[in-house]
Amino acid sequence: MAPAVPAPKSNRYWVVPAVRAVVALAATAVITFTRDAHTAEFGLIVFGVFAILDGLATAVLTATSGLRGNTRTLFIVQGAIGVIAGILALTLMTSGLGLYLYLVTVWAALTGFLELYNGIRNRGRDAAARDWLITGALTAVLAIAFLLIPVDALLSIGLFGAWAVIVGVFQGIGAVSLRSASRAVAAEQNAGNGS
Repeated sequence: MAPAVPAPKSNRYWVVPAVRAVVALAATAVITFTRDAHTAEFGLIVFGVFAILDGLATAVLTATSGLRGNTRTLFIVQGAIGVIAGILALTLMTSGLGLYLYLVTVWAALTGFLELYNGIRNRGRDAAARDWLITGALTAVLAIAFLLIPVDALLSIGLFGAWAVIVGVFQGIGAVSLRSASRAVAAEQNAGNGS
């Protein structure tokens, strides 16, 4: 009997969403539990650290996870965009709310599109494609929301924190699902080899 979702292309890929979930939830915790620090500078620091860590996790862990071809290349590009945005945020952290809004919007638009595109391209071929679709869509929605919200540090940093908790929880669930699917496929292959 075939599984309901296609097997993951790599049995190690689940590590990527697991690490990205931890990074997103850590950013949420910092935003939630830091009192009276929701300034543009605070937003740039939190976003900068998040973007660098998430970008490194996306690029480096994807490169070593066994994904191949254009999917791997696009995730490495996505990770590089995050690292660049994070470095800019930390380097220019005293530049004000305008830069924070601009960096998060551009980062979310570019990385959201790339992840969404990977999800659409691989739908039906890779178990992680559904997670890429949803994470990419949520990130693209963040970019649109940042274009539409009033210019307010508290609101924009809170919105980024809300996005991070949703994506962090979703990626954590996705990592567990992918790990379970990988183990099931490995057990099936071992059973097939033993007979």
